[in-house]
Amino acid sequence: MNRIKKRLRKSAQAVKSFFAENSIELFPARHAVKLYNKNAAGADLKAALSVALLALPQGMAYAAIAGLPIYYGIVAAAIAAIVGPLFASSKHTIQGPSNSTAFMVFSFFAVADPAISSNIIYYMPLLIFMVGLILLLGALFKLADLLQFVSRSVLVGYITGAALLIMNGQFKHIFGVADEINAKTFFSSLGELFGAYNHFEITPILIGVSTLALYLLLIKKLPALPNFALCLALSTLVSWLLSINIPGYHVETFAKLQLENFAPSLPDFSYEHISFLFGLAFAIAFLASLENTVMGKSLGSLTGERPDQNQDMFSLGMSNIACSLIAPMPSSGSLTRSALNYEAGAKTRFASIYSGLLCLGGFFLLVSLPIVENMPKASLAALVIGIAISLINWHNIRICLHSTTDDAIVVIATFAATLLTRLDNAIFIGVAISISLFLRKASRPHLVEYEVNDEGDLRELDQKKTRPNPAISIVHVEGNLYFGAADLFRTQVQITAADPNLKVIILRMKNARHLDATSVMALDDLIKHMRKQDCHVIISGATRNVYKVLKQSGVLETILDGCNRQEGETNLFFSSPSNPNLSTRDALLRAQELLGTTKAEIKIFYDSSQETK
Repeated sequence: MNRIKKRLRKSAQAVKSFFAENSIELFPARHAVKLYNKNAAGADLKAALSVALLALPQGMAYAAIAGLPIYYGIVAAAIAAIVGPLFASSKHTIQGPSNSTAFMVFSFFAVADPAISSNIIYYMPLLIFMVGLILLLGALFKLADLLQFVSRSVLVGYITGAALLIMNGQFKHIFGVADEINAKTFFSSLGELFGAYNHFEITPILIGVSTLALYLLLIKKLPALPNFALCLALSTLVSWLLSINIPGYHVETFAKLQLENFAPSLPDFSYEHISFLFGLAFAIAFLASLENTVMGKSLGSLTGERPDQNQDMFSLGMSNIACSLIAPMPSSGSLTRSALNYEAGAKTRFASIYSGLLCLGGFFLLVSLPIVENMPKASLAALVIGIAISLINWHNIRICLHSTTDDAIVVIATFAATLLTRLDNAIFIGVAISISLFLRKASRPHLVEYEVNDEGDLRELDQKKTRPNPAISIVHVEGNLYFGAADLFRTQVQITAADPNLKVIILRMKNARHLDATSVMALDDLIKHMRKQDCHVIISGATRNVYKVLKQSGVLETILDGCNRQEGETNLFFSSPSNPNLSTRDALLRAQELLGTTKAEIKIFYDSSQETK
């Protein structure tokens, strides 16, 4: 027995050490328990009630968007709110279903084979489990840090496009023609909607339009109220009163919630299903993590917290795995519920847990009372449209369109991709375009030709003038010289070297960064090409990092080829912190030595009080 205890203790210690090595805290909530008190509990309970009143109907709406039973959204909102804060770095974060991830699920299965799309519930446990596992692995390998390289324009374009898709998907319930719309794409669905105008029903239109108008009015005039829940409850009550007082009144409603229909199932880990869902799972994990990161930073600007992105990704992974086993819907960080949690005065992460418990209580209340079966689908559809309208942030769109050309391209391309292809493909199209445009800019090193003036100072060469010494060119290299910039660097130097009078090029590499194998090979090819033209290449201002890469790669031998090392000859001169121009002076002396001339005295002065290039 003691041996088993020792093994368990040793295994637990190994697990703890593994997470610690990856900067992931296994159970950060324990710190909050030690400091918890009655005042914090009262504030957390008050905030939890406000959040639950929003999370409960929002969960129903997001389940409707995903094409899942509405109780999935309620229970998933509860489970994620309970599990997420146990592992998160932020004390105000509220996790649960979101509109964009829910619609990504819908868009994937909407275009799938009918045999698959009609059985979406069967695939959801495996899909959400895979999402959670991908997030956990991403957190352990610190992949959340890479999200900073994804342009915010991608998210703006994606959410704007998703908002239009969400609205388009709910119009059929507003007009009472859900059975008439079978199209799977944005434009074809609109076409079928307009084509079915003869079948539009006045009752759902009146209910939907009035619910939406009331919701938008309350959001504008009384934003502090739980307007979503209030409008849904009021429209349900009105519809019920009309149904019992007006003969022939009919509007489509939801099926009654029954506990026997709520039967959690384990994921089916078959290779065929895993390979089928992997792309979607990766896309949802990426989008959920991106949403969670943006939410964390936005919330951090209000609270003063500095969120740990990898810890929060780990938390998101745990909440998705928990949801996959009970109510499989993708969990993400909710900016609206998290901001409400903060504004309502939450003090600790337990506010999220309390709100989750209240959501569970609300679920059992809906099961017990005749509410859902009297809830018009047009009312919920109208409120979903209201949420979608709030997603379109014209201020952010304007910023993206007018900041830079690249941002405009990214936001427009991502927006178009959401309307023309599946959302899991659209998000990656936007990211690919964003990264491609970034690499294009980052792969352009700044090369400037310099001269030594009569006062002995280095200055940029006036392109209208000839070089003071036509046989020597001093080229200042600044920027990243990683693989994306290598060919451009080589081409630009070769253009400079095309001058038939030029015999020596001095590359000032003090501000050159990130040399890799590709850039070093480009430099090696350049030196060999120059030597075939009976020209020389000298490196000046080399840093220790540049020297290390050149030496380890063996290109240093190419640079020093022909130098009499015993007599101190060299073609590489190190940067001097005390006088950055000293290495260029020595390189000029070496250039004159190679040319066999001592034309003009070389005097380079350095004023340490001024910044020099």
